[in-house]
Amino acid sequence: MQDRFYRVRSIFCALWLIALCGSAPAQQAGSELKFDIDVRLKTARVVLNLDHLAYAGKEPFGLLYARIMQEQFSADKTDWQVIGIFHGAAGFWSLNDDAYNRVRRTKSGNPYARQIAVLQKGGVQFEVCGQTARDNKWVNADFLPGIAVNSGANFRIIQLVQDGFVQIQP
Repeated sequence: MQDRFYRVRSIFCALWLIALCGSAPAQQAGSELKFDIDVRLKTARVVLNLDHLAYAGKEPFGLLYARIMQEQFSADKTDWQVIGIFHGAAGFWSLNDDAYNRVRRTKSGNPYARQIAVLQKGGVQFEVCGQTARDNKWVNADFLPGIAVNSGANFRIIQLVQDGFVQIQP
């Protein structure tokens, strides 16, 4: 049952990424692909529910989605806001190098720190769940710069959805 869930989710993710990247014409077997529906958003408010360990190779799907959205929305001059919320099993993605090393028992530092910093510089916001932090005995000093701590991821996601954000769970 779980394998079927992951297979269906992977197919959905692949189709979603193809649709999201749809503004550029593609070549197919020597002929041009023409889109029947060109999707260009005037505004986009997205909350990425980053609560599980899903990867495209070694890159977390959620960070991949954030990058694709940031690039496409910027290219299309969309008025956009993307907020990624780390919690649950994926909460450790939000940790700075020292905390990451301590928690993951490594010396390599957080492999996603640079990618998160680039996304932040481009306008993507990140938060971490306070309950996840409490459960893991993390404190504010453990997180990457610019990551806000909310009082609870699930309630924050509900709040953002009620404020007009669309939730995506990559």
